[in-house]
Amino acid sequence: MDFQYKDTYDINDLIHIMRILRAPDGCPWDRVQTHESIRQNFIEETYEAVEAIDKGDSPLLKEELGDVLMQVIFHSLMEEEAGRFDFNDVCNDVCQKLIIRHPHVFGNIEADTPQEVLKNWDAIKMQTKSQKSNADSVDDVARSLPALMRAQKVQKRSAKSGMDFRSAEEAAAKVPEEQRELFAAIDSGDQAKIEEELGDLLFSVVNIARFAGVDAEQALTRSTDKFAKRFRAVEALAKQRGIDMKNAPDSLIDSLWEEIK
Repeated sequence: MDFQYKDTYDINDLIHIMRILRAPDGCPWDRVQTHESIRQNFIEETYEAVEAIDKGDSPLLKEELGDVLMQVIFHSLMEEEAGRFDFNDVCNDVCQKLIIRHPHVFGNIEADTPQEVLKNWDAIKMQTKSQKSNADSVDDVARSLPALMRAQKVQKRSAKSGMDFRSAEEAAAKVPEEQRELFAAIDSGDQAKIEEELGDLLFSVVNIARFAGVDAEQALTRSTDKFAKRFRAVEALAKQRGIDMKNAPDSLIDSLWEEIK
């Protein structure tokens, strides 16, 4: 094996290590992986990096960014083996993209505010991706994104065409209508219709978040965290008082919940 142990390693060493792992006499697991087989790993590593950011944990972030980088190289190496592109091509393309989309830095375009930068970025992105309409831009939003995140991004892009509510209040007025349609679907027992109407209700709530300047994905995450914390406290309180939560009346559980709040 052509490998030199060092005190510190760099990006070239990482690429070399991954090539060794993928070699016929390398790691039995690594060499049989495909884009599809490690797709979920890529997603999980990315979320773990995001969690490190949320925690403000720099040592953990360093570790998780390394895992994400390893995934990028892993996928790039598979493409290199197939003769389509390699990691250098990935670096080249992203460098060219950054240069093209920052004409206010690398060119002679004026953009003195973040808002102007984003406006130019969107216009250049549509040109480079051959998007001829806002509908093309909407279609370009990845379906693999978390549902709330994708909904908010789709709404934001479609709004650029002028198809939008005028305020958060106007967006919120749509929610009761969607609720009524959901309850009617529930009464009908039509599972496909229930799913459709529930999706419409969630989509309407995301519209409110967008107008309020709130990240819907993050808002739901924090509410889920809050519920989990309160549930743990309610369960502990019930245990302390000898209350069987499974058999206790709803009113008692509600009172414990209010007490914890």
